[in-house]
Amino acid sequence: MTGLAGARAVVAWVPDFPVLAYGAADGVPVAVVYRDAVVACSASARAAGVRRRMRVRTALTRCPGLRVVERDLAAEIRRFEPVIRRVEETVLPSLEVIRPGLIAAPARGPSRYWGGEQQLQVRLVDAVTELGLPAQVGIAGSTFVAALAARRDMGVIVPAGADAAWLSPYPVGVLGVPRLTELLPQLGIGTVGAFAGLPAGRVAERLGVDGVAAHRIARGEVNRPVTVKAPSEDYAVGREFEPAEARVDPLVFVAVELADELHVRLAGAGVVCARVEAVVERADGRSLTRLFRHEGRLSSRAVAERLRGVLGAWSETGVLDVPGGEPGVHRLVLRPEALAPDAGRQQAFAGERDTPVEVERAAARVQAVLGHRAVARITESGGRGPADRIRLVPVGDLDEGLHRMDAPWLGSLPAPHPATVYPVRRAARLTGPDGTLIGVSGRMELTAEPTSLAIDGRRTAEVTGWAGPWPLLEQWWQQGSARRIARMQVTTDDAHAWLRLVDHSRWWVEAHYG
Repeated sequence: MTGLAGARAVVAWVPDFPVLAYGAADGVPVAVVYRDAVVACSASARAAGVRRRMRVRTALTRCPGLRVVERDLAAEIRRFEPVIRRVEETVLPSLEVIRPGLIAAPARGPSRYWGGEQQLQVRLVDAVTELGLPAQVGIAGSTFVAALAARRDMGVIVPAGADAAWLSPYPVGVLGVPRLTELLPQLGIGTVGAFAGLPAGRVAERLGVDGVAAHRIARGEVNRPVTVKAPSEDYAVGREFEPAEARVDPLVFVAVELADELHVRLAGAGVVCARVEAVVERADGRSLTRLFRHEGRLSSRAVAERLRGVLGAWSETGVLDVPGGEPGVHRLVLRPEALAPDAGRQQAFAGERDTPVEVERAAARVQAVLGHRAVARITESGGRGPADRIRLVPVGDLDEGLHRMDAPWLGSLPAPHPATVYPVRRAARLTGPDGTLIGVSGRMELTAEPTSLAIDGRRTAEVTGWAGPWPLLEQWWQQGSARRIARMQVTTDDAHAWLRLVDHSRWWVEAHYG
């Protein structure tokens, strides 16, 4: 299915807003940088060869007279706030802020009110240009395509149901996934249309979560349409201030705590939100709201930083003031909006909740060369044997969580645990005094006293002690998967200890104790 029935999104874009926010003069080459990379640049800087994502050193080499400005996201949000308020008051009563300079809203209702999508486009452009800023507006079936349409030919309206066809000629780099930009052209796939033609199953198998998301965009499918529906009250977090707080810094400090609390609540429920609504209640009872796109990727600090910019703008313009009363904020609330199951991010390598994007991209490049299972992360799991308690999950795959750690696992191997667990168990022979192979009876007794142990790749050693066997019957209720085995521990005269199991009358070595 392409898109959602009737779903349309409108995006308004202020070109080079990070540069304009710093008051750069016309004709002066300016680059706004963050973490030694260019995030925005002026037209004169682009003419000299400066590009987004370029390293600062390279940008200065191409444009020696370049003025470099460190990014201040809170300042950009504060300067963009008048644009948001203007649009809300004159064209769109509700919208969401993707980032400073880029806003989105559902197009269907407003276009009907203003007499069509073309009239909506004109009114949005006029509302922004009246503030002395350039503006371009795109309308399409998804926010992604609408944002791309806003950047083309002074703004384009993509016909309903034509997102995939409209995207088709674009290079795959437009999807914004560096891994695909590097890999797909090597496979002879240079356009979005060619990528969209690949089987979805193959994409999931080879390219992981990010590849699947990009493939859905390429096919014109919408995961989460832009919406302004009421947020979920079940996970909302808030604080009251008595007396009302008029200073921005204490409010931001509380916002960080609220954002942390919100993330914990969502994680505990196994959900992620597409947007976060910040509600500021003034001392006179009136409320001010602002909606930020989240998509499960904003950290607590990022949420608070966006709120800092908005609060700073409202404070400077007197929006928080109460005529004839006490100025300031009486209550601050964060509400998640558009909840969905949290199934898009894997656990990190070192215990953090999420893997850094840079690490994911590096792992993806290695996987593209060596195969999907070449880079994996270790996850703890439940089970009775030592090999069952650790699982290797390829980066990009979701942990199915089939073996719960908190299950009882009666019959599991007690401590001390083996030092080495073999990924593939090794064949072995356990023999008695007469050299015959030892078996295990139905009563779980050895058929003879073990005297020697032979393991593939090692010399035969004399048995000096043993414990067991311990029986284990697993999945007895499922025909074809039932397994009846027995484990035992064996020490040998070469100062080694082994964990062995017998399965269908054959002996194997599972692990080595050192």
